Amino acid sequence: MWSLPPEQALAALGSDERGLTSAEAATRLGRFGANELEVERGPGAARILLRQFASPLIYILLFAAIVALAFGEFVDAAVIGVVLVINAAIGFTQELRAKRSMEALRQLALNLARVVRGGRELEVDARALVPGDVVLVEAGMKVPADCRVLHAVALDADESLLTGESATVGKRSDPVAPDVPVADRTGMLFMGTIVVRGRARAVVSATGPRTELGRIAGAVRELGQGETPLQRRMARFARLIGIAVLASCAIGLAAGLATGQPFEDLVLALLALAVSAIPEGLPIVLTIALAVSMRRMAARRAIVRRLPAVETLGSCTVIGSDKTGTLTRNLMTVKAIVVGRERYEVTGSGLGSRGELVLDGTPRPAGEGTPLWLALLAGTLCNEARAVPLDGELDVSGDPTEVALLVAAAKAGLFKDELESRFERFAEIPFDSDLRYMATFNRGDGGAFLFVKGAPEEVLAMCDRGAGDGPLEPRLVLAEAERMAAGGMRVLASAYRPLDGGAASVATPGNHVDGLTFLSLYGLIDPPRDEAIAAVRGCQEAGIRVLMITGDHAATALAIAREVGIAANGRAVLGSELDSLDDRQIGELVAEASVFARVSPQHKLVIVEALKRAGHTVAVTGDGVNDAPALRAADIGVAMGASGTEVAKEASDMIVTDDNFASIVAAVEEGRIAFDNVRKTTFYQVSTGAAEIVAVLASLLASFQAPFVAAQIIWLNLVTNGIQDVALAFEPGEKDTLRRPPRPRTEGVISALLWERTVLTGVVMAAGTLALFLHELHARDDLERARTVALTTMVLFQAFHVGNSRSEHLSAFAKSPFGNRLLFAGTSLAVALHVGAMHFGPAQYVLRIEPLDIATWLKTVGVAASVIVAVELHKLLRGPVQPARQHVSG
Repeated sequence: MWSLPPEQALAALGSDERGLTSAEAATRLGRFGANELEVERGPGAARILLRQFASPLIYILLFAAIVALAFGEFVDAAVIGVVLVINAAIGFTQELRAKRSMEALRQLALNLARVVRGGRELEVDARALVPGDVVLVEAGMKVPADCRVLHAVALDADESLLTGESATVGKRSDPVAPDVPVADRTGMLFMGTIVVRGRARAVVSATGPRTELGRIAGAVRELGQGETPLQRRMARFARLIGIAVLASCAIGLAAGLATGQPFEDLVLALLALAVSAIPEGLPIVLTIALAVSMRRMAARRAIVRRLPAVETLGSCTVIGSDKTGTLTRNLMTVKAIVVGRERYEVTGSGLGSRGELVLDGTPRPAGEGTPLWLALLAGTLCNEARAVPLDGELDVSGDPTEVALLVAAAKAGLFKDELESRFERFAEIPFDSDLRYMATFNRGDGGAFLFVKGAPEEVLAMCDRGAGDGPLEPRLVLAEAERMAAGGMRVLASAYRPLDGGAASVATPGNHVDGLTFLSLYGLIDPPRDEAIAAVRGCQEAGIRVLMITGDHAATALAIAREVGIAANGRAVLGSELDSLDDRQIGELVAEASVFARVSPQHKLVIVEALKRAGHTVAVTGDGVNDAPALRAADIGVAMGASGTEVAKEASDMIVTDDNFASIVAAVEEGRIAFDNVRKTTFYQVSTGAAEIVAVLASLLASFQAPFVAAQIIWLNLVTNGIQDVALAFEPGEKDTLRRPPRPRTEGVISALLWERTVLTGVVMAAGTLALFLHELHARDDLERARTVALTTMVLFQAFHVGNSRSEHLSAFAKSPFGNRLLFAGTSLAVALHVGAMHFGPAQYVLRIEPLDIATWLKTVGVAASVIVAVELHKLLRGPVQPARQHVSG
């Protein structure tokens, strides 16, 4: 449609300048449907609840419950059922809360559109627009559908949320080539973009899912939702546990049959063995660990939409970030003003008037009548934006570039309202994309003046002298403009001329726009967020590579990338370069480059997929519609909550509510702490379970009574062990959390080092428990007392071993017992509960235990403390993990 002249576009859409009739519009609405996007509302409450049971560990627990029921162990089955219910309730509550937070962010305001139907101008619900409708748009309006421009007056649109470009785009009715990218279709207005200046009449060419916005949203939905790295790790771990259960039971069965044990005793022993091998408390502790981090992230302005995604950001190796609105403020700012041979740096950021104009490191005032004052005066008067001081900042409206000029003038104490009352505008030449300049005619101070601003080459052609009546040096001016543009700036020029009374009455293009005095060059840029530099550095120190993937121009992207530390050297790779490369070549390019510019949504997908093929865990941040496909395809998508589009939010796994890239570093830290705590709790449960398995298997192989019955093992796994395991999920992060390298994608929940330690501690705890069990059995020939001693020894082993589990590498004595007060209280409670059970009749009956004397208690404490010695020696011999080396991108 953009390649057709306006009249042919109207004809192709079966319309004319008078618009459609109401009857025809109603017919087309039935054919094309409402002009709205299909919003992905997410799963309902029932589906969220069912999803809590879709875990390999849950399947194993269900199997254990079925086995218990089959053998008549109803108490054991009921206890496992309670675990399943509690786990589902916690996960369901957290995910439902995140879903509701997401819905609270969604903007539900009704959009209205001005449409011409049957020659009459109407205001209708934008959802009722159809192809062929003639619409009217003006500054400040959101474009209601994809439209072909018919007539335009000084029309500029902000398309940053669609294309990633921070600069506004001039629009006109002229056709362009059919194969140009979206960003260069100057004859089109796109759904969801904003008109920042001018007005236009346009014809709707596409609505709803057929718009550019709709096509991207549809592509996002087709991508689906993949598994997180933690889900993949837990699936592998669950398979390993399942194999361990089967292997342990097979060995136990063979040993029992070979030694001729009674079948009923053998069944009970095998059930005890199966219960030992299954970490019943792990699903609930995993859910709690993730939920704790989910709450911590929410406090740090990050809403996680799916519980398993909490850990994913902590395990990512690459973050691909959009530029506009994510690393930058999405707020054009004057960075430099060149007057003659002097270059003034403009300090301060945002919409405040605080800031200075600095020359050679020294703040300089803009004295009235000086070339600098005249340059600021030109930028203020030749301007359609508004900026009114309000509570220490400026209340602004209008084109972002023009707003930036007003903010720069305000920093020198020049405010538009005051200057316009002093220099009244009596005529103007509006900005036009063909003219490439704007001019105003103003009266004041006893004279009349012409002020011009626009493209440097256009303004230079109107001038015959330089600032301060110095000589005009066009080649030097253009060379400086090129240097500023190469630095990523948008460059404008200003000029002026006093007018005599006769000439001032005529204001048309071409009249009186010559013989001007050249005043200045303005260098504007969308600056980085104040926190972005530190945030990028924090990611690099964490071993995470940061890429910039943007639709903006290469020079602008590279300038910002260098400023925030993403690309110290190198170049920006254009999206078009990827079109002619195969997968191998793209992989090689992505491995080296850090900045990708002028990319389309498809290019972003290609980059993400190449990174994933290379084995990276990829996070992608962004706020625009153009970010959505990459957000969905990445291992975790991070959308901006305040400025992000609904399409981007729906495609994401996590939403940063303050739109601050720095919050990503906080989320990385919380994600790593989440996985560390999942690893600690898993190691603790598996190592104590391993001790139980070794003890029971040893009893079967050696043909003596098992040291535990099934009820005692459930007591160990779910009560004494479970309380401490839950408390361990609240362990604070270690100091080196962000200095360690990201975990390898193939590494399991438990590392190779911790598997070594699991074997070591399993043998030590099993040996100590069996030694006291056999000693007590031979000394008194009382099986119930011997089992009480064995159970108590294992309870105390757990109490000491939880201190070992607080850090993979740090000594247990290097961490204060009060660093995790909940764990200290939980350990004390677990021991107290066991002591209480030994003296409580019903518990004595169910667990088959009895009180112990002081001498026996001292023996069990002494033996149980041996696990600390064993683990301290292992940590000393194996050494600490090496911190991540800082990665330098580019």
